[in-house]
Amino acid sequence: MMRELEIAKSELQKKGYLDLPVDVRLDLFAEIERLKKEKNAIVLAHYYQEPDIQDVADYIGDSLGLSQQAAKTDADIIVFAGVHFMAETAKILSPQKKVLLPDLKAGCSLADSAPPELFRKFKEKHPDHLVISYINCSAGIKALSDIICTSSNAEKIIESVPKDQPIIFAPDRNLGGYLAKKTGREMLLWNGACMVHEIFSLEKITKLKIRHPKAKVIAHPECEAAILDIADYIGSTTALLNFSKKDDAKEYIVVTETGILHQMQKENPSKTFIPAPPNNACACNDCPHMKLNTLEKLYLCMEFEQPEITMNEQLRIAAKKPIERMLEISAQYGL
Repeated sequence: MMRELEIAKSELQKKGYLDLPVDVRLDLFAEIERLKKEKNAIVLAHYYQEPDIQDVADYIGDSLGLSQQAAKTDADIIVFAGVHFMAETAKILSPQKKVLLPDLKAGCSLADSAPPELFRKFKEKHPDHLVISYINCSAGIKALSDIICTSSNAEKIIESVPKDQPIIFAPDRNLGGYLAKKTGREMLLWNGACMVHEIFSLEKITKLKIRHPKAKVIAHPECEAAILDIADYIGSTTALLNFSKKDDAKEYIVVTETGILHQMQKENPSKTFIPAPPNNACACNDCPHMKLNTLEKLYLCMEFEQPEITMNEQLRIAAKKPIERMLEISAQYGL
């Protein structure tokens, strides 16, 4: 096993995860619980993770909730079942803790759409603008930002900025366009987008509405404007979940990544949740990056404490300032 482990570690950067066999007889749920206790570890999972990972997590949430948990946990090890920028954010907020990510290749198409060097040049052309960046971005973009936001708190953060202060919003043009309409603020938008939220088919959703006339369309603001125009409710992942619990409809067409349907169904067993179809041959809309994490990879990364997220300290300090500003503003508004 030692030889296999050494080979797996040597291939970690290339493969992204520890490629080791896992005994099929192991109860992975029990093993992960054991490792949590032995190592004083906490598992944070995004709503878009596979159901097994959500069920074994200590905390499930969207980007804002996960950031808040990462900042306040007293665990020695944070295991982040999400994508790379989320684990990076945990490391930025808790540098003294070991932060693990089951698969380093769990990236983000939205984060990748804003390369820091290109964004730096863009920012330099508009020196009078304040930069508000959506948390779905790399540490490099965070370091170039004045305030970070999530889809849960973005509206309040924009409203906290003086009306005469010009704003650059990055990296999501769809979320930025939605927020500009909602707040009445003109913002300079970076031309980035999420591959999952861009691919929904307006035509197919319209046909679904005809087949399910009583269903409400609930959508994430990362979707394109044409989709948001037909939505009955628009909100962050957590807001969509909360709406499904409080609202009196019995059917919902859910226009975001399908992982959230697991929690929606658990919270509302008598309701029906229909994943909105994308504009391709697939039946549902999954984030391929989020789904790279598996229960087996989660177990292996906890057992051997690899892959670990590391970061240049100068970059970490620069990236931390706008996140702390976000957390301060969120706390002022009770978010």
